[in-house]
This record gives sequence, C-alpha cells and structure tokens, in this order.
Amino acid sequence: MTAQPVWLTTPLGDEVLELRAGDHVELSGIVYTARDEAHLRMQEDGIPFNPEGAVIYHCGPVIQDGNVIAAGPTTSARMNEMEGFLIDRGVRAFIGKGGMGATVRSQLKGKGVYLAFTGGCAALASTRMTLKGVYYDDLGMAEAVWAIALDRLPVVVGIDSHGTDIFEAARKKADEAFRKYVPGSCKPGK
Repeated sequence: MTAQPVWLTTPLGDEVLELRAGDHVELSGIVYTARDEAHLRMQEDGIPFNPEGAVIYHCGPVIQDGNVIAAGPTTSARMNEMEGFLIDRGVRAFIGKGGMGATVRSQLKGKGVYLAFTGGCAALASTRMTLKGVYYDDLGMAEAVWAIALDRLPVVVGIDSHGTDIFEAARKKADEAFRKYVPGSCKPGK
C-alpha cells in the first residue's frame, strides 16, 4: 500500500498494473459515466468513445446548466455481468462503490483495476469535475454516458490487477467475526 497518493491521468496505461489493493490514487483526466442502460447500449451500438486506457465511472450524475452538480458512485455490482466487453476493448479502470464480483476480479487480472469512491460524497466529488460532453443523452440524465474531466479525484484501489480485492477480504473477515460471536450460526445471508 502506498503512503502517498499515486497521481494518475487518463488515458491509463500499464502503470495501473503496478497498483496494489488499498493504494490511494488521485485521478485526473477524462472519465465516462455508465450505469446499466449505458452498458446495454454500448453492447448493442458500440462504445462511443475510445476505450483504450479509458476509465468508466459507475455514476448517474446530476447535471444542470452544463455543470456537474453531484456525481456520487452507484453500486458497481449491478454491472458485474456487463464489464467483460469493455475490459476486452482496453478499458483500464472502473470507479464505483461496493466492489465487484469474482468474474470482474478475474477479468481485470493483468489488465486493469477497480477504484472505490466513497458513497454519499456526490457534492464533494462534483467540486473535482468539469463536464466535457455527453453520449446517449436520449437515455436521460442518470443513464447517459457523460464525459467528465477530473481534477485529482481521491479514490482507493479496491481490486488490483493481481486479483487482490479489499472488499472480498472485508467480507471474509466479517463472516469470521460473525461466526465467532454467534456460535452455531450458519453463514450470514443464508
């Protein structure tokens, strides 16, 4: 884990392969928002931007008068089954909250990373953002693909390109603690 933030600018290259889960990153450059509907449209109609080295932000921003008013992350796991084609086309990172599943973790190996941004900080995030454009605006504000320039947005590497996943580690630790403090219990959620 790095003590000082790693400064990265999009488009990203092989430098992301050196990041480790838990590293602090300050990200600058263009990112593209995409939620469920945008992923489906990109699968059907093609990716409207150059995916090589791109970063996808799982976000449905609030845009007003050409400005980003709020842009907090949405739950990334909703896109678990839709990220493979983007990774195959060269997308190097995803930003969101809550982590992603084992399939995405495997797909990112040797190719990219998942970056976590704190939920509930939508207004704070917008202070580091400038709107640059939009694709698929017919999907509506929350589902359109917005091109947004970041100015040192603070994120944490949640899944690195080696398969280390801070979310999976936290789940395992929580399960162990639950079983320790609730003897004879089954696994939580079952």
